[in-house]
Amino acid sequence: MPSGVAGPERLKSVSAIVHSMTQLLFREDAYATSFVARVEAVQGAQVRLDRTLFYAEAGGQAADQGVLRWAGAEAQVTDVQKAAAEEDHHGVWHTLQGPLPPIGATVQGELDWRRRYRHMQRHTGEHLLAQAFLRVNPAFRVVAVGMRSAQCTLDLEGLPGEADARAAENVLAEIIRRNLKIKTFDVAQEELPAFPLRRPPQVNGRVRLVGVRDHAGWWEMSACGGTHLRSTAFAAPVVVLHHERIKGGLTRMTFMAGEEAGEFLGEHYRSAREAAQLLSVSPERLIERVQATLDEAARLRGELDRTRSELATTYVRSAKADPIGDGELRVVQVDHDALVTPALRALLACPQTLGVVIAPDGRCGVTSTLTDRHAGKLLGAWLTQAGGRGGGKTELAQGQAQDGAAFEAAVRQWREQS
Repeated sequence: MPSGVAGPERLKSVSAIVHSMTQLLFREDAYATSFVARVEAVQGAQVRLDRTLFYAEAGGQAADQGVLRWAGAEAQVTDVQKAAAEEDHHGVWHTLQGPLPPIGATVQGELDWRRRYRHMQRHTGEHLLAQAFLRVNPAFRVVAVGMRSAQCTLDLEGLPGEADARAAENVLAEIIRRNLKIKTFDVAQEELPAFPLRRPPQVNGRVRLVGVRDHAGWWEMSACGGTHLRSTAFAAPVVVLHHERIKGGLTRMTFMAGEEAGEFLGEHYRSAREAAQLLSVSPERLIERVQATLDEAARLRGELDRTRSELATTYVRSAKADPIGDGELRVVQVDHDALVTPALRALLACPQTLGVVIAPDGRCGVTSTLTDRHAGKLLGAWLTQAGGRGGGKTELAQGQAQDGAAFEAAVRQWREQS
């Protein structure tokens, strides 16, 4: 066969690939909300269309949702994914909840616009915040992103901290205030060196770029196939909520953008205001008042611990001492389970003593300063007889009896048989 002439099998293969291509309408207009398309294939609960506005999950951005309608029927679009098969690598599959349209049917798709718009705010906010961190310190390079929930993440190199996050927010706030246009366009791969890409592209051939330009040139430039806003102002506010160190020596910055950030901040301000009202201060003084309250609580907790310790010591000293072998047995009844631990501490200070503490709710403990008595083994034996669970070591053991009286009876029976 002459060179350059396609045989039947080759033509069949090319036809299948062309047939499976889905025109991505959102790349032409990310603000469009409805479209008309033809069903090319049906597979399980999924359909492939010849064109779509629905964004397929990729690049850290969640899939769009919405509805497909056709002659007398409709179904919810619950997920959108790119085709996994190599021969169908340009196809986009829409998972439907409800009836399925037949192959060849004309359908009208309508986006869940509120969901799409918030995804656009997240994704645009991610681009702008990543660039802001890079401008704070060139070492703060993005390794991974996550935007599948309202609280998004940036995984950064260079170990940025809280001060760096605040600095990046300030850099970004200026760009947001200037309401700079966000431009999307395709370029050939050989043209890429002319653009200051923040990260190298992950695709070959023609590459879609998303950039923000100011008077000095390109302020931000990335290769990206996601959906974005028309200008920086619509991403506001963009706030970093917290950061944490993760494996690989990276720092994960959690942030929110746009409407979701505004709702989050508003909700938390209302909560802070309610808390401030309970403490009779203004929201601006809430942290100061909370710290003072915590300090006072710590002081009172210390006084309470000392009081409990003194009371528990009184209980121990008042308990009857029964002789056993070379020592004595003290069974201490306390009137609150909070006194069990301080009573055990007091018993440990008593030489040659086997101590038992019992609270009304069945909490119990055993101490031993006798060389021939193992607290943990004795507690286990008594709990087996009385019902309950617990354990410990030679000098100290604690547990929970089903019934305090039954546990005490088991101790007394052991005492009579010893």
